[in-house]
Amino acid sequence: MKKRIITLLFVFLFGFARADEGMWLLYLLGDQVYNDMVKRGLKLTKEQLYSINKASTKDAIIIFGGGCTGEIVSPEGLIFTNHHCGYGAIAAASTMEANYLRDGFWAKERSKEISTNLSVQFLLRIEDVTRQVEDALSGLNGAERAARLRTISDEISKKSVDVSSQEARVLPFFKGNQFLLFVYERYSDIRLVGTPPESIGKFGGDTDNWEWPRHTGDFSVFRVYTGKDGKPASYAADNIPMKPKYYLPVSTKGVADGDFSMIFGYPGGTNRYETSHGVKLKTEIENPDLVKLRDVRLKLMFEEMKKDPAVKLKLSSSYAGIANYWKFFDGETKQLLKYDVFGQKKAAEEKFAQWAAGKPDYQSIFSEYEKAYNEWWPYARLRVYMNEGILGSPLAAYAASFQGLERALTRKAPDEAEIAKMTESMKRTRKTFLDNGNKRSDERILASTCQMFYQDVDPSQHPKDFFVRLRENSGDLADRNTYTKYAAEVFSKTMIFDDARWNAFLAKPDSATLQNDPAYRYVSAFLKNYAAYNPRYAAFANKTNDLGRLYLKGVMTMKPDPRMYPDANFSMRLSYGNVKSYRPRDAVSYSYVCTMSGVLEKYIQGDYEFDLPKALVEAARKKDFGIYKDARTNDLVVNFITTNDITGGNSGSPVLNAKGELIGLAFDGNYEALSHKIAFDKDLNRTICVDIRYVLWCIDKLGGAKNIINELTLK
Repeated sequence: MKKRIITLLFVFLFGFARADEGMWLLYLLGDQVYNDMVKRGLKLTKEQLYSINKASTKDAIIIFGGGCTGEIVSPEGLIFTNHHCGYGAIAAASTMEANYLRDGFWAKERSKEISTNLSVQFLLRIEDVTRQVEDALSGLNGAERAARLRTISDEISKKSVDVSSQEARVLPFFKGNQFLLFVYERYSDIRLVGTPPESIGKFGGDTDNWEWPRHTGDFSVFRVYTGKDGKPASYAADNIPMKPKYYLPVSTKGVADGDFSMIFGYPGGTNRYETSHGVKLKTEIENPDLVKLRDVRLKLMFEEMKKDPAVKLKLSSSYAGIANYWKFFDGETKQLLKYDVFGQKKAAEEKFAQWAAGKPDYQSIFSEYEKAYNEWWPYARLRVYMNEGILGSPLAAYAASFQGLERALTRKAPDEAEIAKMTESMKRTRKTFLDNGNKRSDERILASTCQMFYQDVDPSQHPKDFFVRLRENSGDLADRNTYTKYAAEVFSKTMIFDDARWNAFLAKPDSATLQNDPAYRYVSAFLKNYAAYNPRYAAFANKTNDLGRLYLKGVMTMKPDPRMYPDANFSMRLSYGNVKSYRPRDAVSYSYVCTMSGVLEKYIQGDYEFDLPKALVEAARKKDFGIYKDARTNDLVVNFITTNDITGGNSGSPVLNAKGELIGLAFDGNYEALSHKIAFDKDLNRTICVDIRYVLWCIDKLGGAKNIINELTLK
């Protein structure tokens, strides 16, 4: 243990990667990193990895939807990604009569592919715009700097595109010490081609989430369509499959312990240069409160989902999203505490302070950090309880969206055109809210989170008079029934669930009716109360952003190193490592693969998380694996693990071998290393991947979709 802590401390002190740590920008891939990849086994040139002028691997990597990665795997625009990335679209396409989420779906011909509301983005180019941005930000700090940064970023982005299908974004790196422009092309005609049943795609459910061993077939298949001219176009029946610049070949050779692996994708966010103050806030307030509130919400949703398949279908997508990071933040807290990341950060900061002594730009950074955190600390819980508690009720969150209408209605000179536009939007959003919601679970969530707010948040930060009126009208605030009674009244009397009253209001909206609606009155009381505290958070965020930028500038000055990498920020990255088994604790050793034998061992007929389709069980028991069987294990490999450095956003990322061939899809991390957003663990970090041969077996043997297999270039 002592040796591991010293190694981690070395990374914190000097701020650059060791072992397989690092999410590298291909645009800035240095010779040291590339040469190390070659030594580890890479067979591709830099230009084969990333090129602006020629087709390269990066051209097959896409932003899938709003927060995942996907890859193009055929000359006909076929996409592989995770099942949980396509989950919302699969659920939206499903009905009780054609329940693709439950039963799976395979389009045996193009005409059967299902239109979705998804879009994907291809990276076109990257430019360094640091000089332009810094010139515009010269001399600015705090809120002024943040506002000017938004303005100059928008100006640069708008000048960088000339067609409506292109989008540009300026992103900060190294805490705002560097700025890069990313230009993308968006395609909006994306169709569902295939998905395994949820019992395969989510096998193991919440029990196995973030765990190894793992036996989950987390994949789904989509296709990009274009207009007849090959350019991005809205959905049309006669659109044609995309002809991509590049697509990934697929390897059926399989993996061995120690094999080189690399992952391309869009990791969403890390904070590896976080301070000890931030770690303390996260482990003592933010994470525990978030986990506590989500735990209650999930239990109440799950109770209703178990009762009714229709409710399960309605809530499945939102439940999965809430559950995923409920378990993550619980694990993150435990790992940060277990390895004393706070203490290690503190030691790094003391080392920095010794170097900074006598340097005016840097010497007061940590005294200012301490002051900023001390000023915000008393209000941190309030913010979590607003976002995860009060707004954790779907009804309250939906009612909160009416704030703009209230402001428009209460102006001295209301803009009728603006109001009409808002009410028209509300008609559409209400339908979505009603279609996706469940009143019974939501009512209980509102009651529970309201009570938790009263019990856990400092009384001086409560909405003025809200709980006084609640006591007067509904009963003792220490009694659960008080909140149950109040929530029932809100749900029974709000116009949101009453078509006649809702339509009458939209036909002639007025502020009095809106303000007296019980659902809006409830959430408005908390929002208006929090508005008094939000400036404190804005000041805290602006101050710590300024200090973070200066601190990292100091770190890079103190110890320059070409292997220092920027935090993830949903820009394309590459990580590399090896397929590798590991020992998480004494006397426990985990293999680098999990097989179909393990799937059958976990299988429980009729279970909510561990049931399986009859066809899979029968084929597995017969060992009918065909060409997809693994020669090393004489079994079908389902999942494998690598040492690659990834985080949220990498879901669906291609896992490639040394030749750039697809060997799997990344879909999860392991529980023992859930500190990875803040501290990478060189010994225990693993990326959990679905083996591409299991994907192909499910498509071929279970789905009978040989047409999909025939599109691929198999190696």
